[in-house]
Amino acid sequence: MEIKNRDGKIIYTNKKETIKKVVEEAIKNSTNLSGANLYNADLSGADLYNANLYNADLYGANLYNANLYNADLSGANLSGANLSGANLSGANLSGANLYNADLSGARINKNQKDIIIKALNIKIKN
Repeated sequence: MEIKNRDGKIIYTNKKETIKKVVEEAIKNSTNLSGANLYNADLSGADLYNANLYNADLYGANLYNANLYNADLSGANLSGANLSGANLSGANLSGANLYNADLSGARINKNQKDIIIKALNIKIKN
């Protein structure tokens, strides 16, 4: 199975049987997955600790209960992604597209909360 970038270039290949296992193995091997095309990927419960997913396409991806602790998701397309129950503590979400993403029950810190509010153009009155 292969992971390609947005231009179709192969950035990682492995004989694992699911995209989740291939991505986890790539991360364990410190593979740079920036720009990866993971459109609609089922990564539920995946351990993506410290992953470099800068500018990755995760549109519609299932990241339910995924561990994204300390992951670089800056500039990533997470539109329509299921991030419910995900651990986003320490993850870099700067410039990420979170339109229609499900963040219910996701673990985030104060800094990330501010980034998410800004990304979604939410106005909060004090």
